[in-house]
Amino acid sequence: MAIFRDMHSDPVEHDRSIEDRRRHKKLVEKAIKDNLADILSEESIIGESKNKKVKIPIRGLKEYQFVYGKNTKGVASGDGTEKRGDRIGSEKKQGMGQQGAGNQEGEEMYELEITIDDILDYLFEDLELPDMDRKKTSEILVESSRKRDGYQKYGIRPRLAKKRTVMEKIKRKQARKRALKEMNLPVEIDRFPFVEDDLRYFKIKKKFRRESNAAIICIMDISGSMDNTKKFMARTFFYVLSRFIRKKYKNVQVAFIAHTTTAEEVNEYQFFHRVESGGTYISSGLNKALDIINTRFNPESWNIYAFYVSDGDNWSEDDERTIKAAKELCRICNLFAYAEVMPNSYSMTIKGKLTKEIKEKNFIAVSVSHKNELWDALKTMLKKKEKGGY
Repeated sequence: MAIFRDMHSDPVEHDRSIEDRRRHKKLVEKAIKDNLADILSEESIIGESKNKKVKIPIRGLKEYQFVYGKNTKGVASGDGTEKRGDRIGSEKKQGMGQQGAGNQEGEEMYELEITIDDILDYLFEDLELPDMDRKKTSEILVESSRKRDGYQKYGIRPRLAKKRTVMEKIKRKQARKRALKEMNLPVEIDRFPFVEDDLRYFKIKKKFRRESNAAIICIMDISGSMDNTKKFMARTFFYVLSRFIRKKYKNVQVAFIAHTTTAEEVNEYQFFHRVESGGTYISSGLNKALDIINTRFNPESWNIYAFYVSDGDNWSEDDERTIKAAKELCRICNLFAYAEVMPNSYSMTIKGKLTKEIKEKNFIAVSVSHKNELWDALKTMLKKKEKGGY
């Protein structure tokens, strides 16, 4: 009978634990997205390892239960003293809406400590580089995983199979004893060390999968009009973008370009820490991207994505060159995306001119006026392709 009771109750407990995990996952996702602006506003996260931890507040899980008393919403019942015209359940809860201390139970909250890598797992789940399968010739085989596939006599020390090696030694010792016994010799062996022939190593089998070549060109305006706040927003944008790319794709090449009136390809550290001043020729950054693509990434065999961030200020004499370079990027790239951070309201920025002149579907331009809009900008650029459309 006891066995029957346990079998009967297990599915209920199992269903409850599944529901609790689902509710907890939803709470964690909501807490991350609600606090994303504050997480991204921490400049210290740029360049940190994936194991750096941050704390976010999260509501506690509460069990459903019946509550007796006066309702303030939903279905209510009277106590027999009501008169015609009275509204049932309309009294305010004691302590609600008052200034100062109340006497109601507070909402249960606690701090969740979570790594940056875990946060990115939640955020990147529904994002991808769009139109990745457009160039079939760019598909190559890349190593996706390795697993153990038996044993072998030769290998490197980190792959030494210790238990298997001991077993081989024991087998050799037993064989020696049998041989001594057949020759009517003493079978006691005091010392029996390992020999080279005992050693066994794990054999590793590589697993491959098809993946597309992808080149990511990151272009950032670091001119004088980009003050510290704008530069921080631009760096945060590219930091999250670069982490997304490396987390979801294996065979990806990334190039970093910084520009004022002239452009230069820099390494990743310089890109995120370099400080400059001076004027702005946006075309210099876009043309540098075109040079890199023509030199290293043949559009016939590479999926190419160009991302550019600026505040939109540009010398008017350079506008025509900028539009021309932007159109060329649209022609050879899977995606050309432009994020304009804290644009000046007193003049027309390059975003307005680009959106007026460029009608290609693979061009996306967004405005980011506040740090909490950075995530929305990335989602717009990296939204998954729906079936039957771009």
